[in-house]
Amino acid sequence: MKITRISRLTGVERTREINLTPAQLAAWEGGEFIQDAAPHLSDADREFVMTGITDEEWTAAFGSEGEDVPIH
Repeated sequence: MKITRISRLTGVERTREINLTPAQLAAWEGGEFIQDAAPHLSDADREFVMTGITDEEWTAAFGSEGEDVPIH
């Protein structure tokens, strides 16, 4: 299903096709943990559904796994 979110990091609106059913989305919106409502989703897809943040935005803001990111 197409999911549209506004990134909590950048404010950019994006739409992505996510392998999610309306029932799974409703379960998450009703308070179920996303990993329980849709355990088949990748980390990136779960993050997009919850926050609208893409992998690229996450890496730009926080670095990639194993990469030291300076704290200001």
